[in-house]
Amino acid sequence: MAYKQWGEPDNPEVLICVHGVSRVSSDFDHLAAALSDRYRVICPDVVGRGHSSWLKNPQFYAVPQYVSDMVTLVARLDVPRVDWFGTSMGGLIGMGLAALPDSPVRRMIVNDVGPTLNFPAIARIAEYLGTEKRFASFDEGLDYIRTVSAPFGPHSDEEWAKLARDVLVQEESGQWKRHYDPAIAKSFQGLSEQMVLQGEAALWAAWDAIRCPVLLVRGSDSDLLTRETAQQMTQRGPKAELVELPGIGHAPTFMHEDQIAIARRFLLRHELH
Repeated sequence: MAYKQWGEPDNPEVLICVHGVSRVSSDFDHLAAALSDRYRVICPDVVGRGHSSWLKNPQFYAVPQYVSDMVTLVARLDVPRVDWFGTSMGGLIGMGLAALPDSPVRRMIVNDVGPTLNFPAIARIAEYLGTEKRFASFDEGLDYIRTVSAPFGPHSDEEWAKLARDVLVQEESGQWKRHYDPAIAKSFQGLSEQMVLQGEAALWAAWDAIRCPVLLVRGSDSDLLTRETAQQMTQRGPKAELVELPGIGHAPTFMHEDQIAIARRFLLRHELH
């Protein structure tokens, strides 16, 4: 599992930032740079994405495997505790890790995801993941990323170009494709609403086991994390603080200063020691 690192390598204060299902570690370049004055920031490419290896058996592209991988990563970092920022899938991984007995997670930001997953949104993501696409040029790929990622909210042309560059890779043929193992879609294929409901029971059990402080961020127009689920998350388990970001769907990118300031305020509310 490859990862990017910011800040002093011997800083014992570590923040781990984990991306969404089809994204990569570079999503956090802005946030990591901004917080590297206080943290050693670690941003992994979850297996099957970016520069990390692909799994031989696609059945293991699932949260329990990802949590196991993060346990190994924390051990490699050789620190007793970490803070966590997880977007979408990265938030689910964080919930799994924070729910473990004697978890190393000290405080956590969960970005636009929760134990109850809106089935139509899951179906939308599954369709996106399962569609193999090639692009004749980077600009064609950029247009596609801008379209499917429109819920991220307003971004400049330069920011959209970065968001596209991070997840597109050029093949020897000269064509461009998305930078992940297409087999990650297999875990979504054949998912029924009943299966999603069964998974939710396990996720709520994990949520209720979390003891660390949690900030929950929701895009006000999110189709994955409903307002009702977000409110439930403030009332049970770690009783998360909730911040809603207007005019944004799934999911806020935390590339902008106002969003980065939200993360900084929560993570550094109590002086690091």
